[in-house]
Amino acid sequence: MTQKDRLIIGITGASGVIYGIRFLELLKNTPIETHLVLSKAAERTIAYETDFKIRDIKEMASVIHDNADIGASIASGSFRARGMVVAPCSMKSLAEVASGVADNLIARAADVMLKERRRLVLMVRETPLHAGHIRNMAQATENGAIIAPPVPAFYARPQSLDEMVTQSCGRVLDLFDIDLPDTARWGDEDAANHIPVTGKPKSRT
Repeated sequence: MTQKDRLIIGITGASGVIYGIRFLELLKNTPIETHLVLSKAAERTIAYETDFKIRDIKEMASVIHDNADIGASIASGSFRARGMVVAPCSMKSLAEVASGVADNLIARAADVMLKERRRLVLMVRETPLHAGHIRNMAQATENGAIIAPPVPAFYARPQSLDEMVTQSCGRVLDLFDIDLPDTARWGDEDAANHIPVTGKPKSRT
């Protein structure tokens, strides 16, 4: 039996929900099976920041999980996945990862990634930061997470916000050894062990 290649995508209520949505767009027509979890705050932020309907976002995912369902498949260490990205990651979710408190599915799935020594990437989105935020980032890192704020790469000379979002997502996918051919890189990089991702997301104004 062939093992499915899966990536868990958690979208929380911080500003920048387009990052989580872009992952779904980029991976929709690839061999990667995406498992989506949306927090209630994320649904509210999506309405504020984008023209997407929640049902349209869910249709991009391979599997959808309710954030209140802590008994979902992705809450178990026996669920095999390449890893998990939380995009964007709110300071609340960061604190949950740092402390190990898991009273919702996003936090529980993230904790499972850490205990199973799988990759967990947190696209933390807040500025400015106080000492508590910074300490939580340090603790989450010590627990095994990767802190990857969505910082644009200006050397790529992006021509639009859309390009900047895609570039940031491409760099995060690199952390899972998933190659996005359109990602601008500083010099050459060996992508022999990467899974190619084809197709471009449809631009939205």
